[in-house]
Amino acid sequence: MQVVWFKRDLRVEDHRPLVEAAARGPVLCLYAYEPDIIEAPETRAMHIEFVNECLIELADTIRNLGGEFAFRVGRMPDVLEALHDIHPISALFSHRETGNAATYARDLRVADWVHARSIPWHEYDQFGVVRRLKSRDGWAARWNRRMTRTRLASPASLTAPSGVSTEQIRTASELDHHDTDAPSRQRGGLLEAERTLRSFLADRGAGYRYDMSSPNRAWEGCSRLSPHLAYGTVSLRTVYQETRARASEVKALRKSKAELDPRWLQSLSSFQSRLRWHCHFMQKLEDEPELEFHALNRALDGLRNPDFRQDYYDAWVSGQTGYPLVDACMRALDQAGWINFRMRAMLMSFASYHLWLPWRPTSQHLASRFLDFEPGIHFSQAQMQSGVTGINAVRIYSPIKQVHDHDPQGTFIRAYCPELAGVPDEHIAEPHKMTPEQQRRASCMIGQDYPVPIVEHSVAYASARRRIYAARRTPDARAESARVYEKHGSRRRPRKRRKGAQSTDR
Repeated sequence: MQVVWFKRDLRVEDHRPLVEAAARGPVLCLYAYEPDIIEAPETRAMHIEFVNECLIELADTIRNLGGEFAFRVGRMPDVLEALHDIHPISALFSHRETGNAATYARDLRVADWVHARSIPWHEYDQFGVVRRLKSRDGWAARWNRRMTRTRLASPASLTAPSGVSTEQIRTASELDHHDTDAPSRQRGGLLEAERTLRSFLADRGAGYRYDMSSPNRAWEGCSRLSPHLAYGTVSLRTVYQETRARASEVKALRKSKAELDPRWLQSLSSFQSRLRWHCHFMQKLEDEPELEFHALNRALDGLRNPDFRQDYYDAWVSGQTGYPLVDACMRALDQAGWINFRMRAMLMSFASYHLWLPWRPTSQHLASRFLDFEPGIHFSQAQMQSGVTGINAVRIYSPIKQVHDHDPQGTFIRAYCPELAGVPDEHIAEPHKMTPEQQRRASCMIGQDYPVPIVEHSVAYASARRRIYAARRTPDARAESARVYEKHGSRRRPRKRRKGAQSTDR
């Protein structure tokens, strides 16, 4: 019996472990609901139900091929041990995973288990992440080679082993997750992933480069593939190759003078760049797993811890900061499990700079609200937006300027902060500046219907800027920044960093 262990790779197309196992004999496809992951603070009911939607479709597909899919609840490798007692396992097949500390510890336990029983464990790369990478030099070329390899078709047929019970998919409530599912989140599944990719490349993606920053247009203009990539209902290689094929098609159409949206090529180019960034950030966690818990620049570790304000944190989490775009984004996350990247960056920046909150608790909360939570990307970005990597420019987003730039009519804000529905456009970024009479006319009394700003923007901005630059200028921080760049810096476009580079996004 060959066991194919599905983790965050819930598909049959371009799935090398499945293809390799099918060529060797009877295959049991396995998914384990692991307590260490289910009970983690980053996991919510929406994540479990999204996975279940994927599993329902995946199991049907496997069974239609003649195979069998088994579901278990328990720690790995205990689940494998129980299966091995029933039907000896000849080999274990899976994709490598760049996950959090819990999955890393789990994989070490599995490695010990297979070694003790002389069971071969065949692991295969799923992304462009390189295990035991010695240097970032040449990484981009390596990534390109992986992404351009021929995709694997699903096996034509599978043979199921006998005598192994399949058990059932477990709902979130059956796994003791009783929090509310995000009501307007994306749905999971292989067909949904395919539909999302096709609609983006055929229609929605024309304005990607221009729409992705807008909290209004990004819902349709972004690819919306992130949860499908996070849980592997489509391979990154498939997305990359289909995007390149679409770019070639667009070039041919332009050459033939066909009527075509002129934004396509730039948008497809931008999207391909972000597919590279996907693995670029995951590589950081692969190379330095400690970044889940510690700042990349160790001299900046614990920078904000002594100043933690629980009241600030609670207001931020509940969308009651008095800054409409921040509050709308936090409430949107509760409902949809997704917002666009610029708004994510603004949320993390606001928490880290305006509220001077440590990056670790705020990033954990956002992880629990992101349906597409991918540890390598998430923790790397959380540190980057908090200024504790030491190699990225400090970017302090103004929640007021972001309204003027991306939601000047307050469309997004009013959708998630209905108490601001009557506020005139000219005051939607700063409703607290309305006069008492204007507040009465808008049916929005500040301090009663909507909170007073939790901090004053100009004061908080100036204080944060002064403190972060002072911390980064210390000799220890500078030395650490050099180490971090050598280990994690992008090598695709080498350039000399400008001393004291800083953001103008005030």
